[in-house]
Amino acid sequence: MPVEPSESEAMRLSALRSYAILDTGPELAYDEITELAAQICGCPVAVIGFIDETRDWKKSKYGAPPDYTGMPREISICSATICGNDLLVVPDLSQDERFANNPTVAGEPHLRLYCGMPLINPDGYALGTLCVVDFQPRELTFEQTEAIRRLARQVVSQLELRRSLRKLDERMRQLEEMHAEIAAERDKSNRLLRNILPDSIVRELRDQDRVVPRFYESATVMFADFEGFTRLTERMDPKGLVEQLDQFFSAFDEIAERHRLEKLKTIGDAFMCAGGLPEPSRTHAVDACLAALAMQDYMARVNRQREKLHLPRWELRIGLHTGPVMAGVVGQRKFIYDVWGDAVNIAARMEAAGAAGRINLSEAAMSRVKSLFDFEDRGVVDVKNKGQLRMHFLTRIRRELSRDEQGRVPAETFHVESARLFPGYTAAA
Repeated sequence: MPVEPSESEAMRLSALRSYAILDTGPELAYDEITELAAQICGCPVAVIGFIDETRDWKKSKYGAPPDYTGMPREISICSATICGNDLLVVPDLSQDERFANNPTVAGEPHLRLYCGMPLINPDGYALGTLCVVDFQPRELTFEQTEAIRRLARQVVSQLELRRSLRKLDERMRQLEEMHAEIAAERDKSNRLLRNILPDSIVRELRDQDRVVPRFYESATVMFADFEGFTRLTERMDPKGLVEQLDQFFSAFDEIAERHRLEKLKTIGDAFMCAGGLPEPSRTHAVDACLAALAMQDYMARVNRQREKLHLPRWELRIGLHTGPVMAGVVGQRKFIYDVWGDAVNIAARMEAAGAAGRINLSEAAMSRVKSLFDFEDRGVVDVKNKGQLRMHFLTRIRRELSRDEQGRVPAETFHVESARLFPGYTAAA
């Protein structure tokens, strides 16, 4: 019946495992110690062994066969050595009643001289032994036994170095994992910020912990919303309504980004974006008009599909205005990149005074792009709090500059003309 190890033996075994030395390959530092021990004592065999629950496993073996890895613990003479705290020297094992009947003494290989020193770590646990053996009985000199003591201390020093390196490796691994986690969290935070703020604003916020509001002499602001939205809300369940808006606004996000516009926010069914900021651009009015036509085309395709399913149409109206604005980040906890100025108010009035399925432009916006697009002059329209403003419906890209019959896709001639009018212009991706 197996005997449960004592508490001290369990702690000794735990200490041994902390070095992760068992079943490791040969190492020069240990092999040199066993060779030196054998040479000093004039013995044919020297070994360094570690004793676990069932075996005396040999880490280094000088003079032993290459395939010799140890022996069962119950027949190992070193099992007796680790029970003490000092050198065990037996000149003739066959004459010592403790070992005379040991299979390695009474039989092959007929051990006789044994000198072993327990490998005691700084915590006081004997992990194994450094020992020399001979097949003839004889005495060792004082100097030889002292050398075995000193060499055993060198083995323990090697073990402690090994444990320190393992702890360092583990610490480095933990630091690498921590750094990876920090980097992942930083990337996640940056991705979230980039979803909310323009890249240049994210960099400024990260580097300076604040964003200085900037004045832009010219930018184009776009508002888009759905006419009759209140009526639609009465006919759709809330979840379906939100999913539908998410589908539309996701498409608008992609269109805005493709045309170098910065999405600012959504409010209910309203979508707001702007061109010419935060990176100044001379082509923002052109970019905004092309984006507006792309949104109009997207909604036309959506409505054709909805009509086939006998579903109500979503009528998009868009307003554009070009003028000076201030732009910056508001909030300390929940950031939002926003624009202010009369140009924003006028763009909102352009959208409100527009019509379903139409793109309504101010005189200022139209005048910048009139050589590239066709317009329908609406004349002067009375606008609340703004008086009379001249407005124009954007109808299409000019026929000679368009690649499609509807005038929503620019041809190569459009890009050539735009580059001539606005040096630095590049086609949208």
